[in-house]
Amino acid sequence: MQSKIIADELAPYSRIHPYLNTAHKHDFYHLLFFTGGSGHHTIDFERFTVKKGQVYFMVPGQVHSWSFSDDTDGYIINFSEAVFQELLIDSQYPERFFFFKGIAKDSVLQLSANAADEIEKLMRRLTEEVKHPADNNCDMVVALLMQLFITVQRNAGAAGQHSQPQQNQLLLLSFRKLVEQYYTHKHLPKEYAAMLYITPNYLNGICKDMLGKSAGQVIRDRILLEAKRLLVNAEMNVEEIAAKLHFSDNSYFTKFFKKYTGLTPDAFRRQSLKALIN
Repeated sequence: MQSKIIADELAPYSRIHPYLNTAHKHDFYHLLFFTGGSGHHTIDFERFTVKKGQVYFMVPGQVHSWSFSDDTDGYIINFSEAVFQELLIDSQYPERFFFFKGIAKDSVLQLSANAADEIEKLMRRLTEEVKHPADNNCDMVVALLMQLFITVQRNAGAAGQHSQPQQNQLLLLSFRKLVEQYYTHKHLPKEYAAMLYITPNYLNGICKDMLGKSAGQVIRDRILLEAKRLLVNAEMNVEEIAAKLHFSDNSYFTKFFKKYTGLTPDAFRRQSLKALIN
């Protein structure tokens, strides 16, 4: 179990992981609860101010960075989907919760004082269980994680819910999953509408009603997000990124990126590196 989950207090963890102030991504789930301190953190290039009682959640592949004051503390948990497979629970169990959808603004939550106290106690128990395993350790870790997720979701209340019909909510969830699976080479709403057996207009209406944006913008935002993730890590040149995202040529990709961000890919990369240095 220890190889599938890490649970620790934030202060000692951050001291032995100093690279976390630079933008990076993980291949595991990550959550952090603040009990005090100040500073800021970014998730997929959106910046958030550190506040006592705040908790955030991240899914594999998201990019983030930290810039905390020395007195910032709390609890951090990293876990792989294999944690839930230990007890034959659906490995995609975290996806049942709205804060594990990979949307930055929905994954950073300010808890009430009572909920924050409850989450802090759960985090402390989880940390102790991971560091000092006893009998039925796997069962207890999974049970505490599930209790943690449910407690946060209940505390969020209407913030994570939609008043739309359940069928539309399911269609939107399916659309987002399809976008996540195919965004690199399917760029048109009609392609996703066909897979969902609905019309492009109906898909567009659901997205506008529930997200305030068109289906095309949902797809475009995902492509731009991945482009930014690839650019900030500097492992691929712009031409390689354009090819990975199935643009016909580098010039078209550059025009697309600049149209919606105001910067060329190279300028965005330079700006991101400069921000990390400062």
